[in-house]
Amino acid sequence: MTIPASSSDQTKKRSTIGMLYFTVASIGIGLLLLAFYRNRDVVGETIDGWRAAIGLAAPAKPSQGGDSKKSGNRPVAVGVATSVQRDLPVYLSGIGTVTALNTVTVKSRVDGELIKVSLVEGQTVGSGELLAEIDPRPFEAALAQSEGQLARDRATLQLSKQTLSRLQSLKLQNATSQQELDEQQSLVEQSEAVVAIGLANVQNAQLQLSYTQITSPISGRVGLRLIDKGNIVKANDLSGLAVITQVSPISVVFAIPQDAIPLLQASMKQKDQLIVEAFDRDVTTRLAEGKLTAVDNQVDPTTGTLKLKATFENALQTLFPNQFVNARLQIDTVRDAVVVPSLAVQRGPDFRYVYVVKSDETVELRKVELGPTDGSDTSIAKGLVVGETVVITGIDKLQPNTKVILPKRKTDSAG
Repeated sequence: MTIPASSSDQTKKRSTIGMLYFTVASIGIGLLLLAFYRNRDVVGETIDGWRAAIGLAAPAKPSQGGDSKKSGNRPVAVGVATSVQRDLPVYLSGIGTVTALNTVTVKSRVDGELIKVSLVEGQTVGSGELLAEIDPRPFEAALAQSEGQLARDRATLQLSKQTLSRLQSLKLQNATSQQELDEQQSLVEQSEAVVAIGLANVQNAQLQLSYTQITSPISGRVGLRLIDKGNIVKANDLSGLAVITQVSPISVVFAIPQDAIPLLQASMKQKDQLIVEAFDRDVTTRLAEGKLTAVDNQVDPTTGTLKLKATFENALQTLFPNQFVNARLQIDTVRDAVVVPSLAVQRGPDFRYVYVVKSDETVELRKVELGPTDGSDTSIAKGLVVGETVVITGIDKLQPNTKVILPKRKTDSAG
């Protein structure tokens, strides 16, 4: 006779079986992982074969130490230049503003209707050239009136003189009194004064009439027209008729650091005239060449700079008033300097250096001492000789003794 097991016994039995299954599964997974680890290269090759079979690229493998070392020894393609010997000018540079020597706002000096405008916007006019005309008829009438009054006063003066002459004859005959003679003499002098006033009125009327012809006071370029024909203008209107700016010659005001003042003074003692060149904003195109004409008498304390003024003939009118330019003042010339492109010079922790290409086409790090710089060229005071080849591009990939690949045709040497 079988006795049925209690529910408690059945639960314990199922728990034991579950633990047994879990243990067996864990051991199996562990064995599989151990086998995979020991044979990962074989498994990896198998997986790569499957990826190739279905057309997928194999993942990139990290480079080993030996490979990176080989990569570091690969030749580096560089650009080079050859050091040359030439005279190198020394400049003081500063940002300048083109300033017109004369700027005039043309205004009317009398009131009236503008009946003619001869000026053309942007044209170049000469001194005394007619720009506009105001209706002259009121001023012609005023002149005629003044001339008529002057003629009347002259006739009165003539009569007074004749009367005085008769009285003087009568006085010789004791036929008139001294008082009457003195009174007539006074009338003659009054008539002379009236004639002088009339003459001044005529001259003033002539002057006012001449103001109806508005002419250019200077030679220069006309700006945009500010008023048109038919308008009523008044004397000394604030806006005026137009603005005329002298553009030839023209000046440039620029500043140099106060530390450069001794160099400037020494150069001015050696040379009667210093040359100033004006370049565009990018310092790539020379706009004009002029001469230093003035030096300010004090340093600007807010900027620590000294203002200089140069004058340019500006025959081609390449400089415009209020234009910003880069001014360069030549103060000296270094004779027979060793010159390389500025791109070759690198900055170290506490020194400057260049990479020099040796005969075996490897590079050498060479410490150098710099001289003056001229635009894209730099002079080497010490550390380099004429004819040596320096690297100018690809420098960031170089180390001492790195093998380099030189271009088939070397870049132009400095200068």
